[in-house]
Amino acid sequence: MRREHFTLDVSNVDWVETDGEPSKPSVSIDFTGPATDLRERLTGPDGEVLEDTETDAALRLQGSLDSDTDGVVSLANRTTGEFVLELNEDANDVLKFIRAARGYGEQEPDDEGLYEIRLLLDGDEFVSYDKQTFLVYDEEGNLLRKHSLIPSGIEL
Repeated sequence: MRREHFTLDVSNVDWVETDGEPSKPSVSIDFTGPATDLRERLTGPDGEVLEDTETDAALRLQGSLDSDTDGVVSLANRTTGEFVLELNEDANDVLKFIRAARGYGEQEPDDEGLYEIRLLLDGDEFVSYDKQTFLVYDEEGNLLRKHSLIPSGIEL
């Protein structure tokens, strides 16, 4: 699967910068490549679609945070470590999304998901995940805890 087959769109993030009403951040990732490839990667050994607890979202920076840099957003199978998908995005945009999710969690502590990921196949929703964690790594693969979204009580 090519990174060009994915289009990422975010919503409910601007309220953080304008002190607006908190709203759960959401990211939609539309896949326009061969649907069987993505379905296969999103299916566990039991033949069922992976649950939200069976996936991990991450951003791997391609340069320093001191400059405008891109990053690779990924969703991985937590059990196997295999990437389900990867796509290039502006790192500052992703970090803004993470800040919105953190802010939403502070405003709505009873909500079990700090953000939502919706995966679409040619515009039709295939699966939706409520997530609490979004890990950020520098270009050398080191975890950047202060930029990551890691709920309290989670040990990495």
